[in-house]
Amino acid sequence: MAGLKRGQKRGPRIRQSKELDRRLLLHVLTDREWSRGRDMMTVATAALDGGATVIQLRDKHASTRTLIEEGLALRALTRERGAFLIVNDRVDVALAVGADGAHVGQQDLPAAMARRLLGPGRILGVSAATVQEAREAVAAGADYLGVGPIFATATKADAGPATGTRLLTECAREFTLPLIAIGGITVENAAQVIQAGATGIAVITAVVHAEDITGAARQLRHVVETTLRSLSRREGKNG
Repeated sequence: MAGLKRGQKRGPRIRQSKELDRRLLLHVLTDREWSRGRDMMTVATAALDGGATVIQLRDKHASTRTLIEEGLALRALTRERGAFLIVNDRVDVALAVGADGAHVGQQDLPAAMARRLLGPGRILGVSAATVQEAREAVAAGADYLGVGPIFATATKADAGPATGTRLLTECAREFTLPLIAIGGITVENAAQVIQAGATGIAVITAVVHAEDITGAARQLRHVVETTLRSLSRREGKNG
């Protein structure tokens, strides 16, 4: 069960699917505005070369036809590389291109409807900026939570105020599904969000705006994996 029963004491969460955690480790979201004029496939390929485990197709201004064309190209690329393809906001596009799933925000298609449309075989990610939003997302059938924005970010005008790492810690005490930190994540603060309870991170500018996309993705993945291993060893000693 993902949540707590009334009156149940909170304690360290027990992971339900370490395999899903591993495959959701590093999300790289596409964004034309921040990619320095580089095309989407170049950015996605370089990110995958650096160890991205998820490419999330995100384009708030593209037409449906363009999104489908881009989605089909990314579907072929991610399948070849063994990575997940998630479509941001557009559940219809995710279904049309055979993506692994979709991610919806609080102002997008309601999570319960997205779950019904996607069915049980595809991944549903839901954004949560409060514990209550997280509870509602879990109840609606989310497979992972996009928690944040943790730090201030310029890439999402509607992101709302930064939550800090406290929300991650609160969610980690209550939920067993993967928690993906998003919003202002960089190589300098990635360890901090993992220590706070995240099981993975999602980034835009830290990778797609970097001069060396592959190097940036590789650094982020290294920090995340190293921190997770350190926490695992510590838990093993204390267990």
